[in-house]
Amino acid sequence: MKIISAIIVIVVLTTAALLYMHGYWHFNYPSKNKYPVRGIDVSHHQGKIDWKKVKEQEIHFAFIKATEGSSHKDTKFIQNWGGATNAGLIKGAYHYFSFCKPGIEQAQNYINTVPIDSSSLPPVIDFEFVGNCKNRPEKDAIVKELLWFIREVEEKYHKTPIIYVTYDSYNHFLKGESLDYPIWIRDIFSRPDMPEGKNWTFWQYTNRGRVKGINGPVDLNVFNDVNLSDQMIGTCCSGDIKHP
Repeated sequence: MKIISAIIVIVVLTTAALLYMHGYWHFNYPSKNKYPVRGIDVSHHQGKIDWKKVKEQEIHFAFIKATEGSSHKDTKFIQNWGGATNAGLIKGAYHYFSFCKPGIEQAQNYINTVPIDSSSLPPVIDFEFVGNCKNRPEKDAIVKELLWFIREVEEKYHKTPIIYVTYDSYNHFLKGESLDYPIWIRDIFSRPDMPEGKNWTFWQYTNRGRVKGINGPVDLNVFNDVNLSDQMIGTCCSGDIKHP
């Protein structure tokens, strides 16, 4: 009996792991009643996307990777930007922020890549450790460069940027700083609980969601402001996100 029980446990765990890895099961399932505005974030890793099929599944917005560091441009940005626009999704562009490059150079890379579109979501700064440079400067220097980036893109697009963070990056760099910008938090295990009681505006609740029109797993997100939900569900919005 012990051997049979052990085999059953192994089968169950293996099945759960496979379902998770392939995006058919995840830890978080935010209520659609509480979070009716749903979205995805994508890059070249998702390959060719059928945006019309994406739109048909109550996906309202998409954050699309545009740039990284001071020179890299995502190879699928133009295609994804146009596809999301034609499908009628609200879209925004994000920049992966390098801890080892000057903020002004990174901002220029973003500005040279992302069109000015009054109906789009504000610029997003992907601010995290994963995939970042190892020989990074001290905290104060990185925050200074982040502020340079924010000032440049805010002046260009006339929208308040959103900062995407993990708990690690927030606690290490932004906790205690007087940076009053909307937060997009990653938490794939539970509902977000931000340090210092800070509000969050977007929540990435899984990195292994499944959406028709996209081959393979994709990041899934919800919006956290019921006062703007009607605007976000529509095909256009003000383009400026306020704190909930």
